[in-house]
Formats: sequence, structure tokens, C-alpha cells
Amino acid sequence: MERRSCSVAFSRLPENSRACRYSRRGDVGPLKLEGNTALQFRRDVMRPFLDAHLKEGAPPVATPPVLVYETGTNRWRRLQSWPQSCAQGCPAKSRRLYLQPNFGLSFNEPTHGTGDYDAYVSDPARPVPNAPRPVHFADPAAWVRWLLEDQRFVADRPDVLTYMGEPLRKPLRIAGAPEVHLYAASSGTDSDWVVKLIDVYPDEVPSEPSMSGYQLPIGMEIFRSRYRDSLEHPRRLPSNQVIDYRFALPMASHVFLPGHRLMVQVQSTWFPLYDRNPQTYVENIFRAQPKDYRKATQRVYRAAPQASFIELPVVNTDEGVPN
Repeated sequence: MERRSCSVAFSRLPENSRACRYSRRGDVGPLKLEGNTALQFRRDVMRPFLDAHLKEGAPPVATPPVLVYETGTNRWRRLQSWPQSCAQGCPAKSRRLYLQPNFGLSFNEPTHGTGDYDAYVSDPARPVPNAPRPVHFADPAAWVRWLLEDQRFVADRPDVLTYMGEPLRKPLRIAGAPEVHLYAASSGTDSDWVVKLIDVYPDEVPSEPSMSGYQLPIGMEIFRSRYRDSLEHPRRLPSNQVIDYRFALPMASHVFLPGHRLMVQVQSTWFPLYDRNPQTYVENIFRAQPKDYRKATQRVYRAAPQASFIELPVVNTDEGVPN
């Protein structure tokens, strides 16, 4: 039955739909996993666990404290704790991945400087889309694969800052939640900040030509500046004042393979996934008037003591990561 029917997560989709076919094969968009991971979990983990606890005479099962699927290597990992890496209190200590001049990335802290920043103009009338246009809400497959969409469709936009490191010499494994530390300023009185951590494939992938140069999102998140101090008590953003924004990207278990590059993108709109911020503070954004929607100049700082970075939950810190 597993081979003939769509998985529970997509049970409302037609049997011959693209999203249903992806769920059976274990593929999501162009990303190919090792078999059907949902089936593997139900068959190899959930069923033995339930049998051991609910059926008399069932064999004992050694269920690990943590079982995660690691993308990049496409394998299941049995762990004793989670996260595996963080700033303190984890088996491994995270590392800071800094934004650098000339849109580079490095684990080396930038030197002191005054006014070292990159800037762009965010226009609510021309928002950065979360998926290639046109976006159809009635397309189920689009909402299955958008989290893995190739980010090249926005990488060259003038309202997206794109930072990229050198090719990796050895695998780089992360296991935990990347933490964003973004020093930024806006000419507006409200603003959104979207940060993406991306795995950039080599320019040529002979075994999978469709993945050549692919920019695969590993973690993406948005932060609305009015809630920088409290969700219960939003506050107006002081214009052109540098603020240290801190927020977490989603948990990730991933390996950046040799020849791949790390990439970070920063932007201020993500439509239609998130509503447009007027960039003028209003008490209720849903009641914003057309005159409230204004362009804003956004600045992202990258020199000490205002060096923006991502606290990356690196597990193998000594495996030949280039500076």
C-alpha cells in the first residue's frame, strides 16, 4: 500500500500529482533523498517502538534519544543529545561565520572599522518573492518545495545582499540551530529582516546536472523589528540607528560537502509568504494606508564592533574549513 498510495502528509492530493510522486520517492523538488524517508521512519523506528511497548512478546527495541536525518550525506544519525553544537553547553562549540567586505564570508572576525556596511533599498511595492513568479496558491507542489527552491532567482536582485565563501576543502557538518546576529539600520520606522543560510553547489555537478550551481536553502527566517524587545509590546524603530538583531534559524542537520560554498542572503521582504511591512510604523499593519508604504534604505554592518555574523552549530570544526 505504501507504494500505491500517497503519504499521510499529502493524503489530500491526487495520486498522480507531482507532490504525491515526490512523497513516494523521497524527492522534494530537485533534491533527491535516499529512498522514502517517511516510510523508513514509520517502518524502522515508529513501528518497532510501538510494537515493543504495546504488543506482548514483541522484541525489545534500541530507540536512540535522538534520531535525525542528515541532508548532504543523506543518512540517518542516532545521537545521544541535541543540539550537537551551540555557543555553550553542547558537545561541540559553535563557530561565528562573519559577513566580509566584497560580499565574502569567513570564520575570521573582521577588523575594526567605522561605517563599514552594505546597503540596499527595500521597496514594499516591489517585494522579494519567496518563490519564482508567478506564485499560484492553488499549486500544491509549489508549497511542498518552496523551502528548497533554488535561490538564484533572487540572488542578483539589488534589494538582496548575497555573501559567499570560498569552496570547502572538506565536509562541514552542522547540527543545531544557527543563530543570527545582525547589526543593521533602516531609514524607516519599521522593518523586516530576512536571513538565509544556503548551500551552494559546484558550478558543474556531472552526476546531477540539474544541481549545477544550485543554491539550496538550509535555514531561512524573518524578523520584524517592531518586536525586537517584546511580542506583547511592539515599538517604533528609531530611524538610522544601528541595532543588534538576534534570532534563530530553524534547526538543521546538514553537511556542506567538499567543493560546495556557504552563502548568506539578507533582504527585507518575503512575499507572499509574509505580508509586506509598510516600513512606516503603524499600530496595526493590517490597517496600513497606501501612504504608509514607503521605500527604506537598509544598512547591514560588517566591521567590529558591529560585525554581523551567524553562530553556526559546527560539529567538525577542524576539518579543513577555509578562512
